[in-house]
Amino acid sequence: MTLIVTGAAGFIGSNLVQALNRRGETDIIAVDDLTDGDKFANLADSEIADYLDKDDFLDRFARGAFGKVRAVLHQGACSSTVEDDGRYMMANNYGFSRDVLEAAQAQQIPLIYASSAAVYGAGRDFRELRECERPLNVYGYSKFLFDQRVRRQLPQPRSQIVGLRYFNVYGPNEQHKGSMASVAFHCFNQYRAHGRVSLFGAYGDYPSGGHLRDFVAVDDVVAVNLHFLDRPQLSGIFNVGSGRAQPFNDVALAVINSLRAEHDEAPLSLEMALLEGILEYSEFPDTLRGKYQCYTCADIARLRAAGYAQATLSVEEGVRRYCKVLLSREGS
Repeated sequence: MTLIVTGAAGFIGSNLVQALNRRGETDIIAVDDLTDGDKFANLADSEIADYLDKDDFLDRFARGAFGKVRAVLHQGACSSTVEDDGRYMMANNYGFSRDVLEAAQAQQIPLIYASSAAVYGAGRDFRELRECERPLNVYGYSKFLFDQRVRRQLPQPRSQIVGLRYFNVYGPNEQHKGSMASVAFHCFNQYRAHGRVSLFGAYGDYPSGGHLRDFVAVDDVVAVNLHFLDRPQLSGIFNVGSGRAQPFNDVALAVINSLRAEHDEAPLSLEMALLEGILEYSEFPDTLRGKYQCYTCADIARLRAAGYAQATLSVEEGVRRYCKVLLSREGS
């Protein structure tokens, strides 16, 4: 049966398509917006049955033009947390998702969609509860509002609805995201270009490089999507993270030491990296003040209760694997 992946040429969407291919799934309709034509590279090595522009998709989907559809994996969105065009953000992340949900429910097609930890804002309690949700920007609000719409249907959905609140995801195929790519990606490029990396300086109650995030490898995010794809009887909203909060310094050091290992150089401690000028800090940008999550840590109890038992990659292991992929692509 056909699978539909929206945002299929994007970061998480393309990794999902590749994972489905590894399972022998090729009857995949890829939906995206290739205005940024370079994103095609994320799908170039994948097998799909058809490609549709997002503007051509909704009407055809609502009319049942794709026959029997096993599920929609809805990853398409504007993911920029600094986008200030609220009208554009709401149309892409809320309006489009609302229409996909309505069409999927009308046809009793399972929907697994990307939400975000941005719905929690500056809070410190990251449970899938309304009282924990205080988005700091219009991106977080667009995701929050769609989650609220889903909640109104969850008591008695006509078919599976699963919302996955991604925390800080990193991994292959994010190069098109520019400034919104992960800190691991930026550290890799900085080190390769200049032999040093730079992180944000102190802000709030956190020291330089000490802001804490739940960093989760895209491999783990894909595995959670497949878990729910294989269990259409499960519905709900679930956090997708590692369940650990680690400082940005850990990510930077993981990149530095992974690349040093490629040249048989000894790993550095944080103190040594700072002393040698390999790690440095820049002033925290004014544009992010009041809009920045200084701390995130997924409470994954609900995900575990839904039967997902797989261990998540540590920053050290996940970043090491990611650096190897980036290095291999430099030479291709």
